[in-house]
Amino acid sequence: MVMSIAAAVLLMSAVVNPSIDMEGYLRAAREAAAYRESRRISEDEFARMAAEPGTIVLDARSREKYDELHIKGAVNLSFPDIAVASLAQTIPDRNTRILIYCNNNFSGAEKPFPSKIAKASLNLSTFISLYSYGYRNVYELAPLIEIGKSKLPFESSLTVH
Repeated sequence: MVMSIAAAVLLMSAVVNPSIDMEGYLRAAREAAAYRESRRISEDEFARMAAEPGTIVLDARSREKYDELHIKGAVNLSFPDIAVASLAQTIPDRNTRILIYCNNNFSGAEKPFPSKIAKASLNLSTFISLYSYGYRNVYELAPLIEIGKSKLPFESSLTVH
């Protein structure tokens, strides 16, 4: 017996999981998208804000990519690890100013900053996630920057032998 797509969709919609809310996610994504438009900043503004007390630069890439190369002073909280407890531990005050960046902000360093397709950019997911958790003081590095020409300081967590 072959099930039609419509029947499969109907069957799946009957399966309820209160821990997954697609409509809530889409609603939060639309709200976050509108809010994000005034929160995208230049490299100079990012560097200025990063140097101010009480600001966290958040790197949501994998620990492996973070260790290879990251903005100096950035805190790593890998996107899959963003959850109630990890956010409470890493950024307990929801009013903390958070600066985010991702792979798609940098070119010329494909190994530590592998490109993603634009609509799957980690900045988008991270911004929506932080917004969904109630963080509103979030700013996103806007431009695509050639890493060799960046004004931002970078460091590696890897030990060279």
